[in-house]
Amino acid sequence: MPVSWTSIIALALLALAAGAPALAEEAQAPQQCWAPQALAGTEAELKHVHSRQSLDLAPLKQATLPPATAIAPELRGSIRSVELPPGEKLIALTFDLCEENGYVSGYDGRVVDFLRVQGIKATFFAGGKWMETHPERAQQLIADPLFEIGSHGLRHLDLSHAKEQTLAEEITLTEAAYARARTALTARQCFAGASQQPQERLTLFRFPYGRCNDKALAATAQAGLVAVQWDLVTGDPDPRVSAKTIANTILTRAHPGAIVVAHANGRGRNTAAALAIALPKLKEQGYSFVTVSELLKAGKPVIAARCYQNNPGDMTRIARTSPRRGNHDLFSAVGRSN
Repeated sequence: MPVSWTSIIALALLALAAGAPALAEEAQAPQQCWAPQALAGTEAELKHVHSRQSLDLAPLKQATLPPATAIAPELRGSIRSVELPPGEKLIALTFDLCEENGYVSGYDGRVVDFLRVQGIKATFFAGGKWMETHPERAQQLIADPLFEIGSHGLRHLDLSHAKEQTLAEEITLTEAAYARARTALTARQCFAGASQQPQERLTLFRFPYGRCNDKALAATAQAGLVAVQWDLVTGDPDPRVSAKTIANTILTRAHPGAIVVAHANGRGRNTAAALAIALPKLKEQGYSFVTVSELLKAGKPVIAARCYQNNPGDMTRIARTSPRRGNHDLFSAVGRSN
């Protein structure tokens, strides 16, 4: 039975307050700086708010970034999944935090709270604009050792047709947004004694709309970013896809080394309830949940020459290359088929 918003929040508050055994020890790390009530999501945060104010790039352009090391040739391309040694049953859950100019997207605390309660690791691909408009939530995710943060570009643009300057901004300024959030976190006195410090810079990149080209792949690789896509699509942005359907999709398509794509920016309408159905069953089947970086270290990545949703050539009708154009729902054109 799907878990309601109130029950997820209640479980989160009780577990965080009591340090329940269900929580992995590292999942309690954010409590150093935030009370359980501050970590718990709210229903109001789910909503997207239209805004005519574009992202101010000046602070991001002034940020000092750590040096990047280009990724190795064997990791270049679009990573779909990972081939694991026999007997290894690992899955990487990933959640996109998309946000374009024209609106401020949401924060789905139902997803994050459930993962924390269950002690489940995940990777969040955060947009630079999302981190700038959600500074407290960004810091909380960065502070949590259960979670890994990857880049989802600055303003959720189709980078397969982006001009060189736009492509550079989408990569570099997202790194700057992460650096600003990380600096704000580590400057907190409450975080000074943290046993595990957050990653110094981003190492993973997810192309918006599942689209890239040779130029975009080369640019991310040169910036030290491994391009990570997916091979299991939940279809969660479609409001007509129920929690049961999403859960069934996960359960029927799950396999060792899978990379699952879902959303935690308010566009995953039934994602949290679906996770509450599917993840316990996957655990019963012997699966463990790891971050993308951990999954990559555990086996051999399956790499494609291009980015795509399910099959090469799909997503061609979804293309937003300019930060001034109107916005789209991720997977809006084809999500109903999943």
